[in-house]
Amino acid sequence: MSTAVFDSFFPFSRPSICDNAIAEVVACLKSGWITTGPRVQQFSEDLQTYTEAPYVRPLSSATAGLHLALLGLHLEPGDEVITTPMTFVASLNTIVLAGAKPVLVDVEPNTYNLDVNKLEAAITEKTRAIMPIHFAGLPVDLDAIYALAKQRRLRVIEDAAHAIGAHYKGKIIGSCGDTQVFSFHPNKNMTTGEGGAVTTRDLELAKRISLLRFHGIDREAWNRFGKDGKQQYDVIAPGFKYNMMDIQAALGIHQLRALNDFIERRTTLAKRYLEKMADSPYWTVPKMPDYDFKHAWHLFAPLINPEQANMSRDDFMHKMKENNVGTGLHYQAAHLYPYYQEHFGYREGDFPVAEMIGERIVSLPLFPDMTVEQQDKVLQVIDNVMKGN
Repeated sequence: MSTAVFDSFFPFSRPSICDNAIAEVVACLKSGWITTGPRVQQFSEDLQTYTEAPYVRPLSSATAGLHLALLGLHLEPGDEVITTPMTFVASLNTIVLAGAKPVLVDVEPNTYNLDVNKLEAAITEKTRAIMPIHFAGLPVDLDAIYALAKQRRLRVIEDAAHAIGAHYKGKIIGSCGDTQVFSFHPNKNMTTGEGGAVTTRDLELAKRISLLRFHGIDREAWNRFGKDGKQQYDVIAPGFKYNMMDIQAALGIHQLRALNDFIERRTTLAKRYLEKMADSPYWTVPKMPDYDFKHAWHLFAPLINPEQANMSRDDFMHKMKENNVGTGLHYQAAHLYPYYQEHFGYREGDFPVAEMIGERIVSLPLFPDMTVEQQDKVLQVIDNVMKGN
């Protein structure tokens, strides 16, 4: 039965796009230069300043970034890359596409991040890299991961798709460590429509990504049709079509300028969820780690307590939709997908914490333009659903 709290559908996520960003996109369209060009270059420089990273490479998606970052390690058949099953499947897919085997480590029940206490046991003589996930924008315990990586001479590719603008121990993600991959999908903290970027301290990796993101051409080719450009180029390797377009960068330039304000607003709303749901018997809310961090709050994703709620997570999501409120599922445990069971032998029970989270997790509406009044309405709908009203 509908509670009619919302007269029309209220989404789980919605990008916040200012008039200046719209004007920049229009100006880009009118300029006649809509693919990779000067705005991508500006966006790259702005990202470099924001993340304090030595090298930045904008791309068509975070998936492209993970793929190219892994290819830059020159993985060989039989090599292994460690990640977690509590992630979007692109994390695992790109490991496979780069020619390696995804080796999984279970996650912490409170933070949903990689359980660093279980990491060393997963490392073998075939391990080449660790790919931790900053889940929902909460930085994973990087010191422990990098200490182990240094000891075992492993690379670290941080899947920071959720974490643009997050900080770990006073340092913004991207400013230190090895390599990070960010996402600018519309439901992320900032967007370029679709898009992503790699930040790294490895010059050779940055060069490799530049080469592979646009057909393996040996030099920046975006200006070859301009007055000072040259048509001649060499192809050094078979590359991909992973370049970002100026249309995307036109949006991203202004999104990046607003990012800190976006995160501040997300944080305010997330804290209100935490306060108002902390004592509810129906929910287990995320817990925060002991180390110093700044959460980017890409998602607010509590766990439903199905016995107390007398419904499953899927039932809850369906009832919320009936009441005009959108929710998200981030994520099902990836090792349970048929491909990973058939090709790598993963089975139910292998990673019990991730499986428990995957059965109970639900993302509630959270975006910068969401008002406190709207959030209170969402909480009212949740309460009505739980009480069967």
